[in-house]
Amino acid sequence: MIVLSNDDVARLLSMQDAIEAVQRAMITVSAGGAEIPLRSVMPVGGDNRMGIMPGALSDPACFGIKLISLFPGNTAKGLSSHRGAYILFEPETGAPVAMMDASLLTAIRTAAASGVATRALSRDTATRLAIIGNGEQAEHHLDAICAVRPVTQVHIAGRDAQRAAAFCDKARGKYPNLRFQSGDDVQSAVQTADIICTVTASPTPILHHRWLPDGCHVNVVGSSIPTMREVDDDLVLQNPIWVDYLPSTLAQAGEIVDLIAAGRYSPDRIRGEIGQVLAGKVEGRRDADQKTIYRSLGVAAQDLVAAELIARKAAEAGLGQIVSF
Repeated sequence: MIVLSNDDVARLLSMQDAIEAVQRAMITVSAGGAEIPLRSVMPVGGDNRMGIMPGALSDPACFGIKLISLFPGNTAKGLSSHRGAYILFEPETGAPVAMMDASLLTAIRTAAASGVATRALSRDTATRLAIIGNGEQAEHHLDAICAVRPVTQVHIAGRDAQRAAAFCDKARGKYPNLRFQSGDDVQSAVQTADIICTVTASPTPILHHRWLPDGCHVNVVGSSIPTMREVDDDLVLQNPIWVDYLPSTLAQAGEIVDLIAAGRYSPDRIRGEIGQVLAGKVEGRRDADQKTIYRSLGVAAQDLVAAELIARKAAEAGLGQIVSF
């Protein structure tokens, strides 16, 4: 079995490769070629949780499981809020063939999924990006969106204006040709945006429908359990929504779950899964003025396809430590 560190994952998984792998995986998911039980989450003290995400794919044939801790307080310590391990198995004998750090894998595949949705649903000419949040996911979402659209302007909004400004200062070193703005006013950040990404841990809405400009695309990413929600009711009720995986949306997307329970929304209003759009089975954006919303929960197939790619490239490059047991 190959054991791979965070540094190994960083060397082996580029954002562009992750976007292409996740796109293929989401098409497979919507075609019924995956087994992806819903994420199991258990509390482990305070606001901390542990998630268990198994999955299997038919193409490439593989299966595995992610064990991931979510510790929101880690960001204050300069650590990722998501820490864990991914174990990949081969399908011939069921043997584990790789174990790798799951922190960076999770961060990259989450942003890559937004990149896939943005490429499928946003306007081709979208240049103005607003990111709500200034943590690890903001960094990777900047990479993902720049990989699929000709971004020229970026507005970062966070609760702490100084941290948002520091994020922009760092990002300018990597993207010197982009114009960056920052602050703590979300409405100001999104008012002229073509693409909006919410990547926060907010339990209450931070983005409101009335702020959205015509033609924008929104990736709702940060809230992954039913008690969290980044967007208001009107954003759900008044806009077309596509999702990554319908069963997880109906169980874990708080803003949608609550509206269905209240009798104000029905599952058949969801336009479809992103894999169906990519396969040409479901219509995507209709015109330049339409607002489009992608609700991302993150599914095990995305982790699995990223892990399979990392393990394959590690074997080719001779990276990682080989252990036997």
